[in-house]
Amino acid sequence: MALLSRWIDQIVPVRGQSPRTAESYRHDVAGYLGFLNLHRGAPVGRNGLGEVTSPEMRAWIAHLRAEGLSARSAARALSAVKSFHRWLAEVENLDATAVMATRAPRIKSGLPRPLSTEAARAVIADTRPAHVKPWIAARDTAVLTLLYACGLRISEALGLSQSDAPLGDSVRIIGKGNKERQVPVLPVARDAVEAYRAICPLPVTADDALFLGVRGGRLSSSVVQKRMSDLRIQLGLPSSATPHALRHSFATHLLEAGGDLRAIQTLLGHASLSSTQIYTSLDQTRLMDIYDAAKKKPGG
Repeated sequence: MALLSRWIDQIVPVRGQSPRTAESYRHDVAGYLGFLNLHRGAPVGRNGLGEVTSPEMRAWIAHLRAEGLSARSAARALSAVKSFHRWLAEVENLDATAVMATRAPRIKSGLPRPLSTEAARAVIADTRPAHVKPWIAARDTAVLTLLYACGLRISEALGLSQSDAPLGDSVRIIGKGNKERQVPVLPVARDAVEAYRAICPLPVTADDALFLGVRGGRLSSSVVQKRMSDLRIQLGLPSSATPHALRHSFATHLLEAGGDLRAIQTLLGHASLSSTQIYTSLDQTRLMDIYDAAKKKPGG
């Protein structure tokens, strides 16, 4: 549909969304339009988009769930559809009342599962497998160290460029929503990055990615996830020990050390304090676990 293409074309340059986000939006909205076509038995067309009803929206969400989509994924798809209809209301003056009033499926909120301090340190230790080239092992160690020592998202770490190195006392990060923040860099992270750069055999320019794949392109997140999977087996860690768990560990360990919640919010790049407050609940849960364990000891 031409309207979908027009909307997608303005998402990246006008609204500052990443190309990956734009493609995700295209997929979700295209699926929604396909559902409307089948539901109505005819192409929906421009005017039809202004006549979407609440029952149709509920039927679409029920269809997503019946297809096996999780509540979180269905909510993400609804967010994309609402954004599309909001744009239609602005530029085409089409009614979006029913769409905007649609409630997302309820998502069960779960606490993040951080690693223990000892497990996190083991992950970022230089435990290179014998079959891995030294520069690749050093690269992976540097990435994982940044996730834990700086609390970066994996996309933020892999988004760094050669021009960002050598890292100083802080690094400029472009996070979600194209928002910029300055993140302090601990010496252990700085040293890990420099150890990787010192032995990386690939030619680079200032515009190249800081973390490179074996063929010289920007390192893929799947490679980091695979490395973490190998470490889980090697170190006997649970399945919850993912690259993102290192970011959770950063926040949790800061809070346990007496860190201020507002400061942690800034370091993580959370738009809302409510996103950071989940770590308060996590801390309370850990305290209760310690308390319960103490009661079970003799004399407790």
